[in-house]
Amino acid sequence: MLESLRRIVQEVNNAPDLEQALTIIVRRVKQAVNADVCSVYLNDFENRRHVLHATEGLRQDAVGRVRLELGRGLIGLVSERAEPINLDNAATHPRYECIIDTGEERYHGFLGAPIIQNRKVLGVLVLRQRRRRHFAEDEVTFVMTLASQLAGAITYARTSGELARLQHDGIPQRFLPGLAASPGIGIGVAVVVYPAADLDAVPDRRSDEAEAETADFRRAVQKVASDLDRFAARTQAHLSAEDMALFDAWRLMLESDTLIDGTLTRIRAGNWAPGALRDTIAEHARVFDNMDDAYLRERASDVRDLGRCILMHLQNQTAAPIQYPPQTILVGEEISAMQIADVPREKLMGMVSTTGSGSSHVGILARGMGVPAAMGVSDLPVGRVEGREMVVDGYRGRVYVSPGPAVRSEYQRLAADDEALSAELQALRHLPAETTDGYLIPLYLNTGLVSETRPLGIEESAGVGLYRTELPFIVRDSFPGEGAQMANYRRVLELFAPRPVTIRTLDIGGDKPLPYFPMHEANPFLGWRGIRITLDHPEIFLTQVRAILRAAIGLDNLQLLLPMVSTVTEVDDAMQLIRRAHDELLEEGYQVRMPPVGVMIEVPAAVYQAEALARRVDFLSVGTNDLTQYLLAVDRNNPHVAKLYNEYHPAVLRALLQILTGARLHGKEVSVCGEMAGDPLATFLLLGMGVHSLSMGAGSLLRVKKVIRSISKARAREVLKVALQCEEPSAVRRLLLDALETVGLGALVRPGR
Repeated sequence: MLESLRRIVQEVNNAPDLEQALTIIVRRVKQAVNADVCSVYLNDFENRRHVLHATEGLRQDAVGRVRLELGRGLIGLVSERAEPINLDNAATHPRYECIIDTGEERYHGFLGAPIIQNRKVLGVLVLRQRRRRHFAEDEVTFVMTLASQLAGAITYARTSGELARLQHDGIPQRFLPGLAASPGIGIGVAVVVYPAADLDAVPDRRSDEAEAETADFRRAVQKVASDLDRFAARTQAHLSAEDMALFDAWRLMLESDTLIDGTLTRIRAGNWAPGALRDTIAEHARVFDNMDDAYLRERASDVRDLGRCILMHLQNQTAAPIQYPPQTILVGEEISAMQIADVPREKLMGMVSTTGSGSSHVGILARGMGVPAAMGVSDLPVGRVEGREMVVDGYRGRVYVSPGPAVRSEYQRLAADDEALSAELQALRHLPAETTDGYLIPLYLNTGLVSETRPLGIEESAGVGLYRTELPFIVRDSFPGEGAQMANYRRVLELFAPRPVTIRTLDIGGDKPLPYFPMHEANPFLGWRGIRITLDHPEIFLTQVRAILRAAIGLDNLQLLLPMVSTVTEVDDAMQLIRRAHDELLEEGYQVRMPPVGVMIEVPAAVYQAEALARRVDFLSVGTNDLTQYLLAVDRNNPHVAKLYNEYHPAVLRALLQILTGARLHGKEVSVCGEMAGDPLATFLLLGMGVHSLSMGAGSLLRVKKVIRSISKARAREVLKVALQCEEPSAVRRLLLDALETVGLGALVRPGR
């Protein structure tokens, strides 16, 4: 049977279309298990029915005509359970329904296997036998394996529009699911982009010309730096300071000791420049790949993009110019910043990537440019969509390829509504984030690098609520000195002065190792990270704190934030070191001031000690991303459990209330700086709880401000009171959607009504 399986799988994979694949399956499976009938029913979710699409053994004129209401009969039972059903006499089962048009009343033995893709049942592969027969275990396994082979063909058929044509009635095809990365509706023509240089294809090659290889490498790096400057200049008018900072990050990576020195060392060891570059990029990207932090993990794709750009110049390649249609949807397995910048902004309607997330550079740039984007659309057959019409629903992360008239018409209406909403949001610029009953709640930025320039839009925030300091450490091959760190911190403090800037001390370890400070742990979530490392290595902590304090001289807009705190002793020890650094600098003649110091609440232990922590520091800042993961024991980057990650979980809401209660006892303010802060739905809850400030990405500022200016704090408290009575996250979300709809703002989180 294994040999039969191999041959059938090969035939199915070589089938030119779904119709041929279905024909091969039903004919060959019927023969392989010696059944009387083999059929395939596909689930039509739009019209809620199971449709017979292929058969060997039943009447051929029934194909396409026999349609069973969704959930009815044994076909419906297999779909519901998403598991095989094996019956020796199907007619005696209570869910059995006889369909005379197929001639199946003569059959008894039944085996139904679900066709599943991404946890969704697409249809059912059915075997029937005239006599009573219970199919053997190896036969069930055989059929299940072939059913899984059909799943990919069915998904592609939905994408290409072939399935809609097979169904004869022109129903709109289903969307391809992905991750919402940038809100909005994009309608246009797909333009597929791909890497021009393949690092993985580069071989090792011995070279005795180390100086020449070194010169070629340095020249290629300089050309990439020039390319980055040119692309930054082209996009500056469309990006905020936070988003322009990505170009700083790429320059930092490009010129990092890890990349430059690592490649030069390998060249001196005898490898030619492309081979040395390949190994250096692989090693550098691997560091980011192993990180848990979504923002930093996505930087691995940035490293690979830079490597490909350097290789292209080493190979003296020039990418052929692309003719972009007036309404371009940029599509790729991985899309680089250079490819985005190459599209004239007025022509770019949307972006779709089969990999990545909202934290990837594509997602960040898309939000900054106001371009709808969907990431992680893994079912999209990139090589087959060039030139096809495409709809990108950036609110839900959905993509439609060759949409039907009904889908196109509806999304054109939604796009018009979205344009009106964007104009309405722009009118909020420079207005205070104040409720209708006069409660002002400052909105801050989360960022990791800030450009030296001052693009439009930076004035919209009240300051920086979370400045991550990890990236400059990660891209080097040794710890940065006090002077280098001070220059970096001074830049961001000056840019936002006199508005406050909250700088988080180094949060490395476990999931965020440094190349020159390796650590290997079985469970990095519960390991050596954050404040635990810096207290174990006070020399690292003192150097950073000294640099931060010196950077704030004369500006006095600094706040310090301690990450991953789980005990009051950690705070006491950290405060002692901060005071020591402060006193040392005073003795050295620096006119430094002791800044307000806060603690991040990210672990359950800190929630239950919020009062004790608030007694020791000046403010608390809640990192809802990590707090949710720890409370629910869910890694949101693990596809097996990611659906369980939910910031509306009652446990999360009660934890937030407990934090606020503890802080209130000592008159300390509480900020929220996780993704929850930038969610318009969550605004009701956070306002109702009495959170003092919110910190988020630049793309969320106006949306959250719109909600704040549309409701009263009293109304937010009413919504919170009802939410706290809910026992399921889904019930909380429905409540918040209704509340947002009531004030006419449903379009902020989903298109249309």
